[in-house]
Amino acid sequence: QVQLVESGGGLVQAGGSLRLSCAASGYTYSRYCMGWFRQAPGKEREGVATIHPAGGSTNYADSVKGRFTISQDNAKSTVYLQMNSLKTEDTAMYYCEADSYAVLDCLGVGFRGAKFGYWGQGTQVTVSS
Repeated sequence: QVQLVESGGGLVQAGGSLRLSCAASGYTYSRYCMGWFRQAPGKEREGVATIHPAGGSTNYADSVKGRFTISQDNAKSTVYLQMNSLKTEDTAMYYCEADSYAVLDCLGVGFRGAKFGYWGQGTQVTVSS
């Protein structure tokens, strides 16, 4: 079955950096849209960044553009989220998610509240001031 395992979260000061990793298994990696989402206490789930493994097209939430970069290592079936210039408002639980969206949907639906069918256990990111 599909498994997504996140790692790399932690506590960092504002302005610092973290890199999250998501190792995927149990399916053909190139066929599934991958995304990073986050949810802070009392707030709705928010799409952060998505990537379609077939071609590597990406998209980002406006709040992270220029600071975060999503990338992948197809050979390792792993997606990364490099987070630079972190802000206190980036504090949240970050989840890696996957679904069989085609490229155009992959780059859009996650930012309009669409659910993805598979997700990991999450990794906490805490940014202190």
